[in-house]
Amino acid sequence: MSEHIHGQGEERVATAGAGLHPGSMSDKPPRREATYEDLEGVPSNFVGELVGGELYVSPRPRTVHARAAFRLGRALDPFDRSPVGEGPGGWVLLFEPELHLGGEALVPDLAGWRRERLPELPDVAALTLAPDWVCEVLSPSTEALDRVRKMGSYAREGVRRLWLVDPSLQTLEVYRLEDGRWSRLGAHLGNVTVHAEPFAALALELGSLWER
Repeated sequence: MSEHIHGQGEERVATAGAGLHPGSMSDKPPRREATYEDLEGVPSNFVGELVGGELYVSPRPRTVHARAAFRLGRALDPFDRSPVGEGPGGWVLLFEPELHLGGEALVPDLAGWRRERLPELPDVAALTLAPDWVCEVLSPSTEALDRVRKMGSYAREGVRRLWLVDPSLQTLEVYRLEDGRWSRLGAHLGNVTVHAEPFAALALELGSLWER
Protein backbone atom coordinates (compact mmCIF):
# COMPACT_ATOMS: atom_id res chain seq x y z
CA MET A 1 0.00 0.00 0.00
CA SER A 2 1.29 3.44 -0.86
CA GLU A 3 2.13 5.89 1.92
CA HIS A 4 0.87 9.47 1.54
CA ILE A 5 3.00 12.34 2.76
CA HIS A 6 1.37 15.75 2.81
CA GLY A 7 4.45 17.85 3.52
CA GLN A 8 2.92 19.34 6.67
CA GLY A 9 4.07 19.42 10.28
CA GLU A 10 6.80 20.95 12.41
CA GLU A 11 10.41 21.12 11.33
CA ARG A 12 13.54 21.53 13.44
CA VAL A 13 16.04 22.80 10.93
CA ALA A 14 17.79 25.96 12.10
CA THR A 15 17.04 29.12 10.16
CA ALA A 16 19.24 32.15 9.69
CA GLY A 17 18.96 35.73 8.49
CA ALA A 18 15.74 37.66 7.98
CA GLY A 19 13.59 34.56 8.14
CA LEU A 20 14.37 33.59 11.75
CA HIS A 21 11.36 32.50 13.79
CA PRO A 22 10.18 35.35 16.04
CA GLY A 23 10.51 35.06 19.81
CA SER A 24 7.63 34.58 22.18
CA MET A 25 7.54 38.20 23.42
CA SER A 26 4.51 40.03 22.08
CA ASP A 27 6.38 43.35 21.69
CA LYS A 28 8.75 41.89 19.11
CA PRO A 29 8.30 43.25 15.56
CA PRO A 30 6.62 40.93 13.05
CA ARG A 31 8.92 38.65 11.11
CA ARG A 32 9.99 39.95 7.72
CA GLU A 33 9.81 37.39 4.95
CA ALA A 34 13.18 36.59 3.45
CA THR A 35 13.76 37.45 -0.20
CA TYR A 36 16.08 36.42 -3.01
CA GLU A 37 18.31 39.36 -2.04
CA ASP A 38 18.93 37.71 1.34
CA LEU A 39 20.54 34.78 -0.46
CA GLU A 40 23.34 37.06 -1.61
CA GLY A 41 24.59 37.37 1.95
CA VAL A 42 25.01 33.61 2.44
CA PRO A 43 28.74 32.67 2.55
CA SER A 44 29.95 30.56 -0.37
CA ASN A 45 30.75 27.62 1.89
CA PHE A 46 27.07 27.31 2.84
CA VAL A 47 23.91 26.49 0.89
CA GLY A 48 21.10 29.05 1.20
CA GLU A 49 17.46 28.28 0.42
CA LEU A 50 14.18 30.19 0.73
CA VAL A 51 11.30 28.00 1.86
CA GLY A 52 7.98 29.33 3.12
CA GLY A 53 9.32 32.86 3.44
CA GLU A 54 12.27 31.79 5.60
CA LEU A 55 15.98 31.68 4.85
CA TYR A 56 17.60 28.32 5.59
CA VAL A 57 21.39 28.12 5.68
CA SER A 58 23.00 24.68 5.60
CA PRO A 59 26.68 23.68 5.67
CA ARG A 60 28.18 22.24 2.52
CA PRO A 61 27.67 18.46 2.30
CA ARG A 62 29.99 16.14 4.17
CA THR A 63 32.17 13.78 2.17
CA VAL A 64 29.91 10.71 2.40
CA HIS A 65 26.94 12.83 1.29
CA ALA A 66 28.89 14.35 -1.61
CA ARG A 67 30.20 10.99 -2.77
CA ALA A 68 26.73 9.41 -2.80
CA ALA A 69 25.41 12.31 -4.91
CA PHE A 70 28.36 12.09 -7.29
CA ARG A 71 28.06 8.32 -7.70
CA LEU A 72 24.33 8.58 -8.33
CA GLY A 73 24.80 11.32 -10.91
CA ARG A 74 27.43 9.27 -12.67
CA ALA A 75 25.15 6.22 -12.75
CA LEU A 76 22.37 8.30 -14.32
CA ASP A 77 24.67 9.85 -16.94
CA PRO A 78 23.33 7.68 -19.84
CA PHE A 79 19.93 9.38 -19.46
CA ASP A 80 21.53 12.79 -20.04
CA ARG A 81 22.97 11.88 -23.41
CA SER A 82 21.53 12.72 -26.79
CA PRO A 83 18.88 10.22 -27.90
CA VAL A 84 20.90 9.57 -31.06
CA GLY A 85 23.96 8.57 -29.02
CA GLU A 86 24.60 5.70 -26.67
CA GLY A 87 22.23 5.29 -23.75
CA PRO A 88 18.51 5.98 -23.27
CA GLY A 89 18.81 9.79 -23.33
CA GLY A 90 15.77 12.01 -22.98
CA TRP A 91 16.81 13.96 -19.88
CA VAL A 92 18.69 17.05 -18.73
CA LEU A 93 20.31 16.32 -15.35
CA LEU A 94 22.02 18.83 -13.03
CA PHE A 95 23.88 18.78 -9.72
CA GLU A 96 22.59 21.23 -7.11
CA PRO A 97 20.64 23.54 -9.44
CA GLU A 98 19.05 26.61 -7.90
CA LEU A 99 15.31 26.57 -8.54
CA HIS A 100 13.15 29.68 -8.20
CA LEU A 101 9.65 28.27 -7.83
CA GLY A 102 6.59 29.94 -6.33
CA GLY A 103 8.63 32.63 -4.59
CA GLU A 104 11.00 30.06 -3.08
CA ALA A 105 14.62 29.21 -3.82
CA LEU A 106 15.29 25.48 -3.58
CA VAL A 107 18.55 23.60 -4.15
CA PRO A 108 18.06 19.83 -4.54
CA ASP A 109 21.16 17.64 -4.71
CA LEU A 110 20.16 16.47 -8.19
CA ALA A 111 17.32 17.35 -10.53
CA GLY A 112 16.18 16.26 -13.97
CA TRP A 113 13.96 17.61 -16.73
CA ARG A 114 12.51 15.68 -19.64
CA ARG A 115 14.01 16.92 -22.92
CA GLU A 116 10.59 17.66 -24.37
CA ARG A 117 10.01 20.17 -21.55
CA LEU A 118 13.55 21.61 -21.60
CA PRO A 119 14.88 21.15 -25.14
CA GLU A 120 17.84 23.47 -24.51
CA LEU A 121 19.45 24.31 -21.19
CA PRO A 122 19.45 28.10 -20.64
CA ASP A 123 22.59 29.82 -19.37
CA VAL A 124 21.09 31.25 -16.17
CA ALA A 125 21.88 31.34 -12.45
CA ALA A 126 18.50 29.85 -11.47
CA LEU A 127 15.83 27.87 -13.29
CA THR A 128 12.14 28.71 -13.03
CA LEU A 129 10.82 25.55 -14.70
CA ALA A 130 9.96 22.85 -12.15
CA PRO A 131 11.92 19.62 -12.66
CA ASP A 132 10.30 16.29 -13.50
CA TRP A 133 12.47 14.55 -10.90
CA VAL A 134 14.46 15.64 -7.86
CA CYS A 135 16.75 13.81 -5.47
CA GLU A 136 17.63 14.91 -1.97
CA VAL A 137 20.61 13.27 -0.26
CA LEU A 138 19.74 13.40 3.43
CA SER A 139 22.00 14.51 6.26
CA PRO A 140 21.18 15.02 9.96
CA SER A 141 21.20 18.83 9.58
CA THR A 142 18.82 18.93 6.59
CA GLU A 143 16.58 15.85 6.83
CA ALA A 144 13.65 17.63 8.47
CA LEU A 145 13.79 20.44 5.91
CA ASP A 146 14.02 17.97 3.01
CA ARG A 147 11.25 15.67 4.23
CA VAL A 148 8.72 18.23 5.42
CA ARG A 149 9.10 21.67 3.88
CA LYS A 150 10.80 20.88 0.57
CA MET A 151 8.72 17.80 -0.24
CA GLY A 152 5.64 19.99 0.22
CA SER A 153 7.11 22.62 -2.11
CA TYR A 154 7.96 20.07 -4.79
CA ALA A 155 4.44 18.66 -4.63
CA ARG A 156 2.93 22.14 -4.95
CA GLU A 157 5.03 22.81 -8.05
CA GLY A 158 4.04 19.52 -9.69
CA VAL A 159 7.36 17.67 -9.59
CA ARG A 160 6.31 14.15 -10.57
CA ARG A 161 9.10 11.99 -9.10
CA LEU A 162 11.29 12.31 -6.01
CA TRP A 163 14.07 10.23 -4.48
CA LEU A 164 15.44 10.45 -0.94
CA VAL A 165 18.90 8.95 -0.46
CA ASP A 166 20.26 8.41 3.05
CA PRO A 167 23.97 7.47 3.06
CA SER A 168 23.99 6.90 6.84
CA LEU A 169 21.15 4.36 6.73
CA GLN A 170 22.10 3.24 3.19
CA THR A 171 18.57 3.63 1.89
CA LEU A 172 16.80 4.87 -1.22
CA GLU A 173 13.14 5.93 -1.01
CA VAL A 174 11.20 6.39 -4.26
CA TYR A 175 8.12 8.63 -4.48
CA ARG A 176 5.54 9.47 -7.13
CA LEU A 177 3.17 12.46 -7.03
CA GLU A 178 -0.46 11.32 -7.22
CA ASP A 179 -3.36 13.76 -6.88
CA GLY A 180 -1.05 16.34 -5.33
CA ARG A 181 0.28 13.96 -2.66
CA TRP A 182 3.44 11.88 -2.43
CA SER A 183 3.01 8.12 -2.65
CA ARG A 184 6.02 6.08 -1.59
CA LEU A 185 6.57 3.36 -4.15
CA GLY A 186 9.32 1.60 -2.26
CA ALA A 187 12.25 1.80 0.12
CA HIS A 188 15.47 -0.05 -0.71
CA LEU A 189 18.21 -0.89 1.77
CA GLY A 190 21.87 -1.82 1.56
CA ASN A 191 23.65 -3.27 -1.44
CA VAL A 192 20.67 -4.35 -3.54
CA THR A 193 20.14 -3.64 -7.23
CA VAL A 194 16.99 -1.65 -7.98
CA HIS A 195 15.01 -0.43 -11.00
CA ALA A 196 13.44 2.80 -9.77
CA GLU A 197 11.23 5.12 -11.80
CA PRO A 198 11.67 7.34 -13.66
CA PHE A 199 14.98 5.62 -14.46
CA ALA A 200 13.70 2.04 -14.30
CA ALA A 201 15.74 1.11 -17.37
CA LEU A 202 18.84 1.38 -15.17
CA ALA A 203 19.95 -1.44 -12.90
CA LEU A 204 21.14 0.81 -10.07
CA GLU A 205 23.56 -0.88 -7.67
CA LEU A 206 22.97 0.91 -4.40
CA GLY A 207 26.17 -0.42 -2.91
CA SER A 208 28.15 1.88 -5.21
CA LEU A 209 26.59 4.90 -3.45
CA TRP A 210 27.81 3.85 -0.02
CA GLU A 211 31.38 2.89 -0.92
CA ARG A 212 34.07 4.87 0.89
